[in-house]
Amino acid sequence: MIQPTASFKDNLQLLPSIKGLARIDLIDPAGVIVATIENQPGKQGSLAVYQYLQHSFGVLNTKAATHALEIFAEHTADAKRRPGAHPNIDRLLEIIGGAAPLSIQVVDW
Repeated sequence: MIQPTASFKDNLQLLPSIKGLARIDLIDPAGVIVATIENQPGKQGSLAVYQYLQHSFGVLNTKAATHALEIFAEHTADAKRRPGAHPNIDRLLEIIGGAAPLSIQVVDW
């Protein structure tokens, strides 16, 4: 597991490549896809973090979400100040707040 720094940009350099990754689907306990993170500009940082969570934890639970907030670094504080501005961080905060864990499905091209 990586040791996050105070910089999201630096943390991204520690994560595995997302080359060949089309998207990530997040699936609730009922088997419903509740969110998708596409491999497109503006979402690739979140895609890298969530892929890393799948490889490191296998599921998006409280432990994984807490670690992810450290990886998002300065963006975590911004998300707390501006709910809705960072939906992929908001989701992590919801998990920590008691929302059900989600399965993470990695979908290659």
